[in-house]
Amino acid sequence: MTDGANWVRLAGVKQVGKGEMFAASAGKRKIAIYHLEDDSWHATDNVCTHAFALLTEGFLEGDEIECPLHAGRFSVRSGKGLCAPIDADLNSYAVRIDGADVLVNIPG
Repeated sequence: MTDGANWVRLAGVKQVGKGEMFAASAGKRKIAIYHLEDDSWHATDNVCTHAFALLTEGFLEGDEIECPLHAGRFSVRSGKGLCAPIDADLNSYAVRIDGADVLVNIPG
């Protein structure tokens, strides 16, 4: 019996230093992986919900990502939009570390 998880390797642990982010793809999805200073790992969609911009081209400050286009911010822990002009939250994904691999649970 399976738990319905679809864990996909999207990066190596060494590719994403603390306080950094990494752009990855899973099928048609663009995913941003975040390795925060507290050593936690998170993943969200990598495209801003307000207008097309890759969030990994923006600014990671603590546990918030700022869109490079219009300065909207999201929580990388939950995907929640934190300020205007954001009008929709990001999808967020579970992350786990398996040895040297960063795995993200991508819905099927």
